[in-house]
Amino acid sequence: MPRAPAKILVIRNDRLGDLMLAYPTLLLLKRTLPTSTVHVLVSEYTREMALCCAGVDDVVIDPGPRAPMSAQLELLRRLRRERYHAALALFSTTRIGFLTYAASIPYRLAPATKVAQVFFNRRLLQRRSRSAKPEYAYNLDLGIRLLADHGHAQVSIPAPPYLSFPADEIEKLRAQFYCERGIPSQHRLVFIHPGSGGSARNLSIEQYAALAHRLRSSRPFTLVISAGPGEERAAAKLEALTAGLARTVYHSREGLRRFAQHVQLADLFISGSTGPLHIAGALDRPTAAFYTRRRSATALRWQSLNRPERRLAFAPPQTAAEEDMSQVDIAAAAREISERFLQ
Repeated sequence: MPRAPAKILVIRNDRLGDLMLAYPTLLLLKRTLPTSTVHVLVSEYTREMALCCAGVDDVVIDPGPRAPMSAQLELLRRLRRERYHAALALFSTTRIGFLTYAASIPYRLAPATKVAQVFFNRRLLQRRSRSAKPEYAYNLDLGIRLLADHGHAQVSIPAPPYLSFPADEIEKLRAQFYCERGIPSQHRLVFIHPGSGGSARNLSIEQYAALAHRLRSSRPFTLVISAGPGEERAAAKLEALTAGLARTVYHSREGLRRFAQHVQLADLFISGSTGPLHIAGALDRPTAAFYTRRRSATALRWQSLNRPERRLAFAPPQTAAEEDMSQVDIAAAAREISERFLQ
């Protein structure tokens, strides 16, 4: 049997949502190879959430493609010092492919796409642009291939939740959140995150407001309008448009880990196809998400990680342009969300 790699570098150095959709693969590697050390190459922005994953022992920060040559050389020196036995590129670029090659990592696996594949000595053919299955499933296929190449043909795929925090931390945070904001203890929390990282089209603030006004629940709830850095104006506008509803605005200013802990409080999380949605999915919170029909950005491709019964997805109708979010039937979405999650 091939010897298991003692030290593995997993590469997912793009957006927050992409990293969250790598959690099942990271957990799969760690649970199948518990004595192996797993590092993940990420951007500085996603570092906190990488460290929240139980499948990650440490992170390596990618300075990014626009960083000066001195930073690229420092990354190369770090990769060489770590003496990785295997590199798994869930997201490959020519720059990173070259660096793994130059670092003399003996086993290098990546999708058999792009020019970058020439720097990898193991490849898996994937047609991700066809969006035939979820992104996290494409990631898992690569992890399964790495394990098979090292003698683990039969593996057990992790199940949700993929992320959680200690119960005592969450209960303390819940009590603090309700107390500081004057939220009645019997209220459920319905998060709406109107912001977007810009990788996919989103509903307008007016549409989110219309949705909020149409939600119906058998129990009282408070609307939590969440906003990350730079999303304050969108949150303020949604707050103004939801006058008359029990609502509060939560500004995330204490980092992604703290934001994720707040998301674990959600009885329902509503947003577009964005990083916070995938945090909610990894936590196995109920989600209602709005997607375009563009093939590279569909609800199937960017499906969240929560259980099927805990997620709903909405998109423009077939009669509308694939990215025309103004054509999403908000009334119908509100009815379905209310019936599924708020009764």
